[in-house]
Amino acid sequence: MPLVHLADIVNHAHRHNYAVGAFGVANQDFLEGVMQAAEDSRAPVVLNLIASHFSSHDFDLFVPSVVAVARRAAVPVAINFDHGTSLASAVHAIAAGCNAVMVDTSMLPFSENLRQTRDIVAMAHACGITVEGEMGYVPGVEGESAEEHPGELAYTSAVEAKAFVERTGVDCLAVSVGTVHGRMKGTPKLDYNRLDKIREAVDVPLVIHGGTGLSDEQFRRLISHGIAKINYYTGLADVAGRRIRENAAANTGDSYSTLMTGVREAVSEETERCIRIWGSGGRAAEVLAQCRPWQEVEHIVLYKTANETSDIEIASIMREGKAAMLAIPGVRNIRIGQALQPDGKYHYCWSVTLSSQSAIEVFQNHAAQQSFARKVFLSVATEWIALDFADIQPPTASFTAAPVKLAARG
Repeated sequence: MPLVHLADIVNHAHRHNYAVGAFGVANQDFLEGVMQAAEDSRAPVVLNLIASHFSSHDFDLFVPSVVAVARRAAVPVAINFDHGTSLASAVHAIAAGCNAVMVDTSMLPFSENLRQTRDIVAMAHACGITVEGEMGYVPGVEGESAEEHPGELAYTSAVEAKAFVERTGVDCLAVSVGTVHGRMKGTPKLDYNRLDKIREAVDVPLVIHGGTGLSDEQFRRLISHGIAKINYYTGLADVAGRRIRENAAANTGDSYSTLMTGVREAVSEETERCIRIWGSGGRAAEVLAQCRPWQEVEHIVLYKTANETSDIEIASIMREGKAAMLAIPGVRNIRIGQALQPDGKYHYCWSVTLSSQSAIEVFQNHAAQQSFARKVFLSVATEWIALDFADIQPPTASFTAAPVKLAARG
């Protein structure tokens, strides 16, 4: 149950003047460390999957682990795809298991940023997915961050932010008021007056990217001026790297497991520190009480065919349909099968996993599905039944039990 809609989490933070952390989880140590801190602190949390981190390992293999951890959590969790580069990347992230997306087109001219974001919102909202947009530009300052976010800082205009939110329909807005991606050089100068004007102009939760290097007081002032979500990764990477260097310097062994000892705990400590500063600790129960559970649905089609149609022909047709329909937004998986009881009423089965109940309509009305149904499926199917299923949810969520501890590494 605790996998919930991101919009519900950030809207609660927006209404109650605190910030929820969107923590970058680049691997299993980061994932488990962040979740341990969230559970220990009883805090809602966003697991942030940053697109650039998956250039060196498989996004589609990692996301199921993130989903599994989120579903067994005792605190509200959302899974956000961060800094995607295109509509196609957002569709892919939704198919993999994310229930929120942020595609960064903020470096483009205003009109093009608006157009591309609007297209992403239309696709994602149809599938029940929360969308974050960005106005202004937050650059990187050195190394990896500079490569991923080149160029100069561009502050967010309140006038443009208002038009952008109204014309795109984004659920929350990342703004540029003086932060940078990566490690800041010198003392950050944040434009709180600008932030106030943006908050007055738009009525959606505001987001800060590039939080590493800010002081506790700066974080608190940003939140008091309207920030409801803070993206945070470099600070976690720094403490993880420091722990690895300490392990290497201790000369207790050079095996991988020895070098990685304590990394998860270091990430957890830093995450818990941020949660404490940002005011989200202890809020899990009240947040969960007003969150919608995130539910995938299964669209099942059972059918039979004329006797003269061979199993080989049917298998070829089903593979063709599967390939065409996997690209439909909101489709997470398609399984095709043949009955083990050949004398039963139905011979074959489609099982389509969709991101949410909203995605059923997207799937049924999509040109690829309708074309396949008219031109192929109806030419061989003589009788069929279609049903949509969702998991049975408990009537209420309870926090009477102690938080579930993640298993220790062996």
